[in-house]
Amino acid sequence: MARVPSAVVAASGLVGGYGVARWTKKRPLGGAVLAVAGAAAAQQWRTQAGNAAAGALTAAYVGAFAGSHPLAKKIGAWPSVLGVAGAVALASWAVADRKA
Repeated sequence: MARVPSAVVAASGLVGGYGVARWTKKRPLGGAVLAVAGAAAAQQWRTQAGNAAAGALTAAYVGAFAGSHPLAKKIGAWPSVLGVAGAVALASWAVADRKA
């Protein structure tokens, strides 16, 4: 079975978490999606790029989640979520997936 790149896992967690929270109107459920995908991505980052890189990428993931909220007030919710998801995916690919 082919491995899903960590960039896809991380971006899916951000987009999926927001989508689930919005469509179900249950923010904790969206948070669970965000957390599970983040943990899965962090494990891949640790395996592929080491602890320091995994820590930095995890911080970027959490920062993207937090930063999407004020950004959404300026450009809208979906553009904000898609933008930060793309940024995290790019960072993940550059640090971890490109080497795999």
